[in-house]
Amino acid sequence: MSQLRPKQGIHNIKPHMLSGGLDDYPPASILLNSNESAFGPSPGAIAAASAAVTGIERYLENPSALLAPALAKRHGLDPGRIAIGNGSDDLLARLARIYLEPGSEMIRSCNGYLKTPNYAHANNATPISVDDDDLTPSVDAMLAAVTPNTRMVYLANPENPAGTYLPGSEIRRLHASLPEHVLLVLDCAYEEYVDAADYEAAQLLAGSADNVVMTRTFSKIYGLAGARVGWMYASTEIIDMVNRVGLTFPLASPSLHAAVAALDDFPHQTRVYDINRRLRASFSAAMSALGLKVYPSQTNFVLLSFANSRRSAADCDHYLRQRGIAIRRFAAAAYADCIRVTIGQQSDMLAAQDAIKQFMES
Repeated sequence: MSQLRPKQGIHNIKPHMLSGGLDDYPPASILLNSNESAFGPSPGAIAAASAAVTGIERYLENPSALLAPALAKRHGLDPGRIAIGNGSDDLLARLARIYLEPGSEMIRSCNGYLKTPNYAHANNATPISVDDDDLTPSVDAMLAAVTPNTRMVYLANPENPAGTYLPGSEIRRLHASLPEHVLLVLDCAYEEYVDAADYEAAQLLAGSADNVVMTRTFSKIYGLAGARVGWMYASTEIIDMVNRVGLTFPLASPSLHAAVAALDDFPHQTRVYDINRRLRASFSAAMSALGLKVYPSQTNFVLLSFANSRRSAADCDHYLRQRGIAIRRFAAAAYADCIRVTIGQQSDMLAAQDAIKQFMES
């Protein structure tokens, strides 16, 4: 037996998605499982990525020098407060490495982004999972859990996999009651899809507070999931720390140039937003008509609960996969009766809608 000894916390990392038994089904032709954009990237982003392949034998030096100013111009930000990463997951992992250590604690909503505890486990820190309000994060529960050992509070807003969110007033109430040494991390991967009037762009708080970080991604509405591009907005001190522990060359050349071009194509983003909003509403209404509980979503996916149905989520998953439709289920107990369906092309949503209707009525 090997004498190598990994950190003890590594043994606590468990899969958060259910993926076993997929070989028993035919390959899915309709992919509604990973919250990618079915509408693809901007044509300009594709062209920029293709052009960047020429010269791919060279390392891309300092991608922030190109992408940070573009992000700053697009969102009205200070480019010196932006860090770039290999997807927002890279940046979240770096934050955990910097601010979490043995004996420290990270607070998160118990049914929020299910991978979050792994950031703490990987650093021998303790994840503290607090109760929510029907899959919506509870500010009061988070504040009640703060101890002298708390170093980080993580909140995805909107949340995944529920699609719920907290309004700006609640986010500011949470921040105002946190000690100054506690870092509030706002993971806003789905912010571009939000249409709630009381939602506040996280960059406003991150730009005015020294202990708030906002992370965003190009994997969702920009349709660049495979490019793996994420970014962060925070104080210059935090950005300095994050850059110190980053990869030497964090982005591939095609990814960087695709992201820059994507920012320039605002009409494409608007089109995707409008289609997603329309299909999300129509699919949610159809599922409600079948008697399923539909969690109101501010994202590009919808969570359905079969808890009060004579049919089960697991059987629905089986039924859909037999018909080439892939959706997502999760290992957490709170989601045992749920499936999550990503918003896809209209034809795919109608196919999924019809299949679920047949399943419920068969």
